[in-house]
Amino acid sequence: MASLNVGNLGEYLREQRRAAQLSLRQLADATGVSNPYLSQIERGLRKPSADVLQQVAKALRISAETLYVRAGILDEREREELETRAVILADPSINERQKNVLLQIYDSFRRENGFVPGPDADANADGGAGPRKDAEPRKDAEPRKDAGPRKGDDAGADATEDQDPHS
Repeated sequence: MASLNVGNLGEYLREQRRAAQLSLRQLADATGVSNPYLSQIERGLRKPSADVLQQVAKALRISAETLYVRAGILDEREREELETRAVILADPSINERQKNVLLQIYDSFRRENGFVPGPDADANADGGAGPRKDAEPRKDAEPRKDAGPRKGDDAGADATEDQDPHS
């Protein structure tokens, strides 16, 4: 059988499984993947799908993206970008609008430095095309005549004209 260049993945999985103090059979039970198939992956004889890697990562409590890189499904830069996006999206201290703004800024810096945003960039940030959640619907379809910002349009301000400052 031809080498699939997944030996590094197999060795890594074996190390992680042993560190988790799991037998191959226990890992098979935890993932729903057969014991012989996992054994072939560990020995570098099979290249698993992304779904299998995700199941294994979950059972071992490790990053699926790390396994994707080791399996050649993702390159290192894509993994780093995905992890950065995941951290931003998972942060409970900022709201969805702030997360979208951060992702837009992140994408603009990456473009400026010669990197193309990943495939999930549009799914995570609306690119400014969607309406703000705190904005009132416009009654007219014409563009604004004045170029200046309206109250509440400046960055970081969630206030609108209709809000009572004493509430």
